Amino acid sequence: MSKSKIEEDFYYTIDQSSIAEFKDRGSKFIAYAYPVSSAEESKSYLQALKKEHPKAVHHCFAYRIGNDGNNFRVSDDGEPSGTAGKPILNQIDSKQLTNVSVIVVRYFGGTLLGVPGLINAYKTAAALALQLVPVIQKQVEINYELHFDYTKMNEVMTIVKQFNCSIIHQEMQLFCLLKIGIPKARLDEVLYKINDLYSVTSKKI
Repeated sequence: MSKSKIEEDFYYTIDQSSIAEFKDRGSKFIAYAYPVSSAEESKSYLQALKKEHPKAVHHCFAYRIGNDGNNFRVSDDGEPSGTAGKPILNQIDSKQLTNVSVIVVRYFGGTLLGVPGLINAYKTAAALALQLVPVIQKQVEINYELHFDYTKMNEVMTIVKQFNCSIIHQEMQLFCLLKIGIPKARLDEVLYKINDLYSVTSKKI
């Protein structure tokens, strides 16, 4: 298996949050790193920090979500363009991370730092926060929805456990609904085994 194939089946992220602080000429930059799976999750962390730090002058952030490289956002929140959000995103990207949001809260210290000073401060604060959490490797998963009669429960769950599928949602009644994340590397095997079971239907979601 080629290196690129392995990289396609796995991604790097963090699974815990961290806080780090950087000071420059009186200004204080507090960086928060969070594992996130959606833009909404990142937004809720941002709103919480705005409540926690109402006197801060800027709440800048960057996030990258998913594996296609297209779902990211940066915000300078009033700082000169390109001095906050982009340097934060660059730190996420330099570690090849995804499903990560970094928010940097700034308290102004009375001295202007200039463009190079701001870029350095946001970059350093983000880097410090990301250094505090271990990077973990996760499997890229494809989400499927399974429908089956409750009598098939044991057979379905055996396959789910055998191939390390993650359970996203389950409704277990007479007829069961199970939403699972199937590791991309084992997708064909899992679907073959599931489709081999009588009266179990699967569809990609």
